[in-house]
Amino acid sequence: MHTALLGLLGLALLGALRAQDTIPVQTDFQQDKLTGRWFSIGLASNSNWFKEKKPLMKMCTTVISETADGNLEVTSTYPKGDQCEKRNSLYTRTEQPGRFSYTSPRWGSKHDIRVVETNYEEYALVATQISKSTGTSTMVLLYSRTKELSPERLERFTQFSREQGLADEEILILPRTDKCMSDAA
Repeated sequence: MHTALLGLLGLALLGALRAQDTIPVQTDFQQDKLTGRWFSIGLASNSNWFKEKKPLMKMCTTVISETADGNLEVTSTYPKGDQCEKRNSLYTRTEQPGRFSYTSPRWGSKHDIRVVETNYEEYALVATQISKSTGTSTMVLLYSRTKELSPERLERFTQFSREQGLADEEILILPRTDKCMSDAA
């Protein structure tokens, strides 16, 4: 009985690892072209955090810059109540261009971040596998250089999110806002 349970757990872990390896990364990724200001247009996740915060979420800005050692400094500014909150994250590059790692200093969660596809001038689709002691979750972000994207790009985001196992109620096109947009440049 004990051996069978361990075997099942091993298969489940193997399946989770295989699922992570099926997430594509942008071919010929050019990191310097990803830098600059982006708007978060869409967010999808199966995390408890997302389920709790979803009704309050709005579009935010994210500024990506390259550090001297080739990593990415990611600064997001978003509305929270009557204020603007800023969150800084350092995405450490991996051996695979377009793939980064990040460990949350606050929660200790490990993030496997992949730039799935981008044309650098219009949109970027980013997928993150998050692992922490309580389990794993998936997050998909859709970034845009402007506050609006074509219906085709929005549909691609929704389709890709579904392909990652996310349900429609876990997929959100973020409500547009002008709050906290000007001070993020």
